[in-house]
Amino acid sequence: MSVNVDRFLEYLRVERGRSERTLAAYSSDLSQLQEHLEEHELSLDHVDQIGLKNLRGFVASRLDVDTSATLARKISAIRSFWTFLVKKGVIEDDIAELLSAPKVRQPLKNFLSVDEIFQLLDGHKQDGVLGIRDMAMWETLYGCGLRVSELVGLNLAEVDLKDGWIRTVGKGNKERMVPLGQKAKAAIELYLSRRSEIAQDNHSTSAIWVNSRGGRLSDRSVRRLLKEHLIRAGLDTSVTPHGLRHSFATHLLDAGADLRGIQELLGHASLSTTQRYTHVSVERLAEVYDAAHPRARSQNKGENS
Repeated sequence: MSVNVDRFLEYLRVERGRSERTLAAYSSDLSQLQEHLEEHELSLDHVDQIGLKNLRGFVASRLDVDTSATLARKISAIRSFWTFLVKKGVIEDDIAELLSAPKVRQPLKNFLSVDEIFQLLDGHKQDGVLGIRDMAMWETLYGCGLRVSELVGLNLAEVDLKDGWIRTVGKGNKERMVPLGQKAKAAIELYLSRRSEIAQDNHSTSAIWVNSRGGRLSDRSVRRLLKEHLIRAGLDTSVTPHGLRHSFATHLLDAGADLRGIQELLGHASLSTTQRYTHVSVERLAEVYDAAHPRARSQNKGENS
């Protein structure tokens, strides 16, 4: 890295109180900028030699690599860095303020409505043991709100069919218990009663979800299989296994579940992350407001009197 960058990161940590995650992201962004500049024999320790065209060249080099949101963050890091250098008297002109950030594209829809979920699950053809396995996977993904990595990582010992619980390990190696609904429980029980038909050549595997060769199913295979089933059901094929997790959170909140409770079920460290996973209609929010907010209730009472 460079002395200037080290000073900048220390400033963010001590004076601005930025989180370690932000510091790590900015450090990575500026490291990538440094690597780009080195190709042109420039350095962040000699910023007076860097022109706007060099910064724009870096941004251009990342267009096909980063998402719009990631690129916007990199530009924000560069702008903050240059502002800091001007503030500390290292340079006089803030050329980075002229960098234009790309428009952040709105993500494609990646969840299903309740009717579409029923269309996927109820219209599923259980063709042999593999079809039964797939049906159980969709019921588990949607019914438990699991990440696809958590799904394929499940082992036999981590599913308690008697009491209806799944023990899974999510991001940050954090373990959580997730309740298993009746539909998912029944689907898993049916699959496990037939699992030996495809796992018979590999009795040592502890994985629940196995492929036709008896090995653990990969997340890539789960994505492919879901796309096939979405096509059969006549649904949007851009929806991913993660979209079933989105749907789980959305439908729970839309039915009146507490956002904190949904956060626990999803295994999110931050409530703001949970909020991004939900897609609640404006009409639903208005209904909640009218039913729960004291001022709304007072107004409705006055209208009805």
